[in-house]
Amino acid sequence: MPQLIGLILVIVLVFGGLVMTGGRPALEALPFELALIGGAATATLVIGNAPAVAKEAGLGILSAFRGSKWTRDDYQSLLVLLGTLMRKARRGGFVAIEEDIESPLESASFAAAPTIRDDVATRALICDAFRLMSLDLSDPARAEAHMDQSIHQNLDRRMKAVAALNTVADALPALGIVAAVLGIIRTMGSIDQSPAVLGAMIGSALLGTFLGVFLAYGVVGPLAARFGQVVEDEARMLDAARTTLSAFGTGIQPGICVELGRAAIPAELRPNAEDLDRAQTAARFAERAAA
Repeated sequence: MPQLIGLILVIVLVFGGLVMTGGRPALEALPFELALIGGAATATLVIGNAPAVAKEAGLGILSAFRGSKWTRDDYQSLLVLLGTLMRKARRGGFVAIEEDIESPLESASFAAAPTIRDDVATRALICDAFRLMSLDLSDPARAEAHMDQSIHQNLDRRMKAVAALNTVADALPALGIVAAVLGIIRTMGSIDQSPAVLGAMIGSALLGTFLGVFLAYGVVGPLAARFGQVVEDEARMLDAARTTLSAFGTGIQPGICVELGRAAIPAELRPNAEDLDRAQTAARFAERAAA
């Protein structure tokens, strides 16, 4: 929401200033110039990136307005889920959670944390880590290295989309100049017109340069920067899962592992210790009832 308010404020101030300073005739060419520059920018995004990266970059604009999808409740759900799986594995061996990690979409434990279950990256990291531990618990570093690699791959994939948006922002001023040159070419074809007509045509042509610079530094560039922050914020969920599971792999008790994971969560999103304890107690009662 703050990003949307900021965008509206920038548009009102810039275009309001343009109208008030006598740029009203140039605004008549605004739809054409926007279509030209916006279409060319979209085309450069598609040309310069793999389809998956281009799609991620497009969705990244929405993410910039929405912010990080993870909330305090989601982090609490993660810790409760991991605590449940770790207790089951400690009590009955990894065979006790085999169905959970092999079919997480059908798992009752994962069903209690739907936001975690539905996130492909987090779900895969949890299941793969437990799977590696079950194969050889004598080498916990193997599971930790795999989690590090998974987080790096996820972050690298999403940061490519951030870089793609930054590339578009860098290209927009040049695309604005292209639009301006096209306008000048059209103006030169009407050189026999009156100065008033030529002035309006030149103003419309220069609108392309104005739009290119404005879109680059007033819209796309800031949105790309915000998208990058969102990507980093959302990666903290994976970091919290890695911290918790790495501790469990070294033989630490599940309760302490959960607390270590909670400590790894940013303070503004960290679940309250009392609320987390109550949620874990409720999960234990649910386990016993299901058993």
